[in-house]
Parts: sequence; C-alpha cells; structure tokens
Amino acid sequence: MSTATTKQQDGFTAAEKAAMKERAKEMKAEARAREDRAAGEADLLAKIAEMPEHDRAMAERIHAVVKASAPALMPKTWYGMPAYANKDGKVVCFFQPASKFDARYATFGFNDVANLDEGAMWPTAFALKELTAAGEARIAALVEQAVGARGE
Repeated sequence: MSTATTKQQDGFTAAEKAAMKERAKEMKAEARAREDRAAGEADLLAKIAEMPEHDRAMAERIHAVVKASAPALMPKTWYGMPAYANKDGKVVCFFQPASKFDARYATFGFNDVANLDEGAMWPTAFALKELTAAGEARIAALVEQAVGARGE
C-alpha cells in the first residue's frame, strides 16, 4: 500500500496531512477576507458618519442597497468616498457626496469593471439630488447588472 492510504504512526496519511494543511491555508485566507471586509466597512461607515446630513442619509441608503444587491462586493473607501470592490480589489461602484467637491448633487458612479455595456455608449454615473424608492430600485438593478455577468 502507498503512504497516501496507509496510516502513519501519528494516525494520518500523507494525503490527509496535505488536505489539513490546505484547509488551514483556506481558513486563514477566509479570516483575512473577513478582517479586510470588516475593516473596509468600518472605514466606509466612518466616512459616511462624517458627511453632512443630506449626503449621509443618501450614503447610508446606498450602502444598504449595494450590500443587498451585491453582497460579494467588498465595502471600502476610495479617494475618501464610499466604494465597493470586486474580489480582485477593483472598485466597481462608488458614492461621491455633493459635499466632497461642493457640488449641487451627489453622484453614484461605476468604473470600467462594471458590466453595464449597452452598445457603443452607456451612462457610468448618475446625479442624485435625493434618493427615492425608485432611485434605490434603479441603483439595485444597476449594481446587480454591474456584477452579474462577471460573478463578482
């Protein structure tokens, strides 16, 4: 019999030991991912908390919508703004508060990794003066489309 199937003195075969080592590596990677997600979300929520009330209310709702629509996206900050990245760390979408650049409206935008392609031209950013239920539904649909085909 091979050592892969024969029990060693310590009770585990070489194959079993290799499998346990692989699982330990996976568990460490999963723990790092949870820590990264938690740290990223904490940073994002801290940035939202610093925003003026009108921006903060929109950012909180957008955060809830994005988390529900694409739970695999990682919350983080990007240029000091709430953002959501794919498994490769690339930002898929972001919220730019009006107060960031003293603009008359906030912006919800997508980067080039978002799968929003519609022919030769499509929108990648949306102005938000307020966030209605219809706006939330539109954002949810766009986020789902942005990550859907790539399985982010």
